Amino acid sequence: MAALGAAAALALSGCGGSDDSGAAASDGPAMSVAPLTPVKLQLQWFTQAQFAGYYAALEQGYYRDEGLDVTIVEGGVDIVPQSVLADGSVDYAIAWVPKALASREQGAEITDVAQIFQKSGTLQVSFKGKDITTAADLAGKKVGNWGYGNEFELFAGMTKAKLDPASDVTLVQQQFDMNALLGGEIDAAQAMTYNEYAQLLESTDPATGKLYTPEDFNTINWNDEGTAMLQDAIWANSAKLASDKDYQATTEKFVKASLKGWIYARDNPEKARDIVVAQGSQLGNSHQLWQTNEINKLIWPSPDGIGMIDKAAWDQTVDIALHTKNDQGATVITTDPSKDSYTNTYVEKALAALKSEGVDVTGSDYKPIDVTLEAGGK
Repeated sequence: MAALGAAAALALSGCGGSDDSGAAASDGPAMSVAPLTPVKLQLQWFTQAQFAGYYAALEQGYYRDEGLDVTIVEGGVDIVPQSVLADGSVDYAIAWVPKALASREQGAEITDVAQIFQKSGTLQVSFKGKDITTAADLAGKKVGNWGYGNEFELFAGMTKAKLDPASDVTLVQQQFDMNALLGGEIDAAQAMTYNEYAQLLESTDPATGKLYTPEDFNTINWNDEGTAMLQDAIWANSAKLASDKDYQATTEKFVKASLKGWIYARDNPEKARDIVVAQGSQLGNSHQLWQTNEINKLIWPSPDGIGMIDKAAWDQTVDIALHTKNDQGATVITTDPSKDSYTNTYVEKALAALKSEGVDVTGSDYKPIDVTLEAGGK
């Protein structure tokens, strides 16, 4: 595993709760303040609105309110968050479920304690003129994908459509951008709704001199194709969950504050965007607002409460991970994950606490906002 890049130790601000700065008179007893519990959270990618809820929880003081001193550690290309968690370098990590299941099979003792994204954000995008609207339409096409475990929804979709990924399509290793699609090198590109798809809409159509629009493209959505897999979740150390009461209590508090941060991002998308931009994201304002809005669509509404792990979605993810082969004939995992691969124990306690505070944890009335992208995402 590659060593961690520079960790982004973010300053705490926006402390909630009472202000005790002048609570004790000069001749009264000294006020004792319980020390905060240090916590490190490993992200799976660079600073961006994909993680807006955690940054919001930090900036709004939700972690501090729970007695936690949280440091958010930025991810990157060579960082495997679940491995960083498993080796004890951090206390919690954000990772896609199939990738984390693969790491578990290789020995990582980690448990999904809150499933933040309820839907997959992965698309396969093509220009309208290619007439690619379903997985079956990929036959005979040049199909880009990132690899690194990001490809299994695509392979599951093609397999379901009776296509052999090794022979019925031409697979192309795609960079983490849309240049190959825009340049005509591939017919269909992998994209996240909240990132690479926006990059297309921030690009200028040379034929018109104007930005591309959604009408210029077709998208295959794996949620619609029935091969979606669960993505961003909060993972914790399995062994410590089983034996360490302090870690158990910290996990409940961390999950509660994190969920509250995501609720803040739902109700305040522009402010959440500003928080992420202020943390040094390299992406522009309009791109980050688009990303915040699209991430919210993957979370809300959450009928059972944000963070709850839906068994049907979990089982579908496991089934694809077990049985879908990539072009090399490999599957994500080879055996069923053990019972401690996920638990709703901590999210249920967190949701109960938030409900008692009058917080809306389901977002049943959630409606996305309209976002206008600027050239280059500025």
